[in-house]
This record gives sequence, structure tokens and C-alpha cells, in this order.
Amino acid sequence: MSGAADLQTALRAVRRRVSLTPRVAIVLGSGLGGLADRLAGREAIRYEDIPEFPRTNVPGHAGNLVFGALHGVPVVAMQGRVHYYEGHPMDKIVFGVRLMKLLGASILFTANAVGGINKKFRVGDLMLIRDHLNLLGDHPLRGPNPDSLGPRFYDMTCAYDADLRAAARRVARRMKLRIQEGVYAACLGPSYETPSEVRMLRKLGADAVGMSTVPEILAGRHMNMRCLSISLVSNLAAGVSKQALSHAEVIETSERVAGQFQRLVMEMMKEPEFK
Repeated sequence: MSGAADLQTALRAVRRRVSLTPRVAIVLGSGLGGLADRLAGREAIRYEDIPEFPRTNVPGHAGNLVFGALHGVPVVAMQGRVHYYEGHPMDKIVFGVRLMKLLGASILFTANAVGGINKKFRVGDLMLIRDHLNLLGDHPLRGPNPDSLGPRFYDMTCAYDADLRAAARRVARRMKLRIQEGVYAACLGPSYETPSEVRMLRKLGADAVGMSTVPEILAGRHMNMRCLSISLVSNLAAGVSKQALSHAEVIETSERVAGQFQRLVMEMMKEPEFK
């Protein structure tokens, strides 16, 4: 289990190489890591070169902690995340988010690829997460509370910051970019959901389903970070489309929409909420 000492060891190792104090922490999912390559003054550290930092082995996740700036906003970005289905314990899943908070970030922005459940969604749409369903069967704060990071009990009423979501919508309107908003369901994976599971999730109120993000938001809110998440609808969930699902489709769609996604995020950094 990773504790405060492991985080401090990682923090010292990163600080020996990079002095930038970030304002925004970004976690980039499948096929969306290219944004980290567009940071001005880019400095990258491989996950494997940071003590205690978990490694990712999923295609489309490069495995770098990248520092730089977007329109003058100092940023640290995880170019690829680790997932619960890879066998990592929850404290490792959120290790990067906790480290980025200790580095100075006060805003957490996450991006992921999802299966669309809402029948109004189309492949290639972007969706602002308004709320989530944690169906992973675990929680990063299970066990002794790391009191130095946050309180034992904390509120999740407004987990996804309303002002940051409003800023993203403003930018999308200016760009004439189609953007949805909805509820994200986090399931364990790595198998995709069955059609019956998708029907159940729809009845529970989910608009999209994925295998990540929720632990990161739970850890971010525990540390009082303002959180924003954008999902790319990379495929339609089982039963919504008759097409067989594959990770190759996720990567293909992500790469096709990557430029649009990157422009949206870069324009968002101009908004006062991110300054």
C-alpha cells in the first residue's frame, strides 16, 4: 500500500528534475495523450523513473508525467493512466493524482474514452461528466484515512465543478463544437458490458460507461481539488450498436477526434476559471 512516505519520496524525485509549480493537473486516457506533447516548455519524466509510481501497460497510454504550459497556464499531465483491471490497488490508481496535488495543482481535469449509452449520442461526440456512478466495487479512501491529504468524510454533491463545466460549454459554443453532458458509469472491465448490463445502466441514469476516472475524481475531491472531466464517445455500448466492440475502435476514434479535443482544452485554458 502506498502511503504518505511513498508520495513524499516520489515528490522529492520529481522536484529534483522539474521546478514548475502547476495550477492544472490533467489525466489523459486512451488515444488522447497527444495533448501533453503540445505543452510549451515541455519536460517529461517516465513513470518508471519516479519511485513508487505505477506503470501502465494499456495500448494508447504512453506513461509519462509531463510538465509545461497551455496558454500560459502551468500544467502537469499524466500521459496515460493506470486502471483497476490491470491489478493495481486503489491507492496506486490515484497515486498520480495525489502526487500532482502535492506538486501544487488545484484543478484536476481528466479525459477518457467511453461507450455511449444515451441513444442521442454519436461516435466522436464529447461529453462533459455531470455526475457519476461508482460501480467498481472499491474506493481509494477505503482503509485508514490519509489525514494529511483530506478528511475522513467529504461531500460529493458537486464532484464535477459547475463553473468549470460552464467554461467548457462556452468554449465549445464558440468553436461550434458538439458537446454533450451526462452521467458516467465506472465499471470494472476489462471486458465490455453486455447488452443487458447496458440496459441496466441506462435505467440507473447512466449516459456513458467506462473503466476509469471515478477513483481519480474521488481522490481529487478528497484533496479539495476542483474537478472537470470530458469523455470521448469512442464507440456505442453493447446493444446500442450491433457492431462488435474492440479497443482498436477506441484508439481509432480517439486519434480521429484528438485534434478537436486538443483545441478545445487549449482554448479552455484561456478562460478565467483556469487562470
